[in-house]
Amino acid sequence: MARLGPALTLAAGGLVAATLGVLSVSAASSAGAPHAARAETQSAEATTGATPPKAVKTARQAPARADYAGRVKGNGGLIAVSVRGGKVIAYFCDGKAEAWFTGRAGDGEVTLKGFGEATVSTRLGDGKASGELAIGGKTWDFTAPVAKKPSGLYRASAIVRGARVKAGWIVLADGTQTGAARLDDRPVEAPVLTPGTDPTIEGTRVDAKDVDEFIGEMP
Repeated sequence: MARLGPALTLAAGGLVAATLGVLSVSAASSAGAPHAARAETQSAEATTGATPPKAVKTARQAPARADYAGRVKGNGGLIAVSVRGGKVIAYFCDGKAEAWFTGRAGDGEVTLKGFGEATVSTRLGDGKASGELAIGGKTWDFTAPVAKKPSGLYRASAIVRGARVKAGWIVLADGTQTGAARLDDRPVEAPVLTPGTDPTIEGTRVDAKDVDEFIGEMP
């Protein structure tokens, strides 16, 4: 076989080197392609697939003005709840036992304090007051729909023959009512209340005020 000349040998060597260089670049490009694709995918996911912010639960606000009256389940009594501004009062009565409660309405969940350990825990809004009444170590559930006058809550306070008379009434929309009265610390009969008139207790006519007239007097 004839030998290749020097020039041809160099040319052949250069061609091999160039070919190897092209192959090296192609291999590097092919090897890097998956990484680049993954990087682009991850970037796209970061841009379009971000986890949405969690929904913030907002507290239900108590109404600025509302009246509710309804039945307490399981004990035969009635309960009334009234809201004026941030002040909330409640009254429970079954014709014998009675209890007044007061508190503040920061939001739709309200706890009212009564005498001793007595409490009313209630949720206000959606056309009703619902919750739990706790008296004397016992608890009962209640639901009280919106009360429109003449239904609702009434209260009387007067001096009769030197003694303090206090009375309260709850009147429901269907005419059902209950009330209780005390002469100082002695229970006395509470007359049937006709809203808009003054009842007579122990022979003395007293002024039965609706909640708008007396809520400012409550502590």
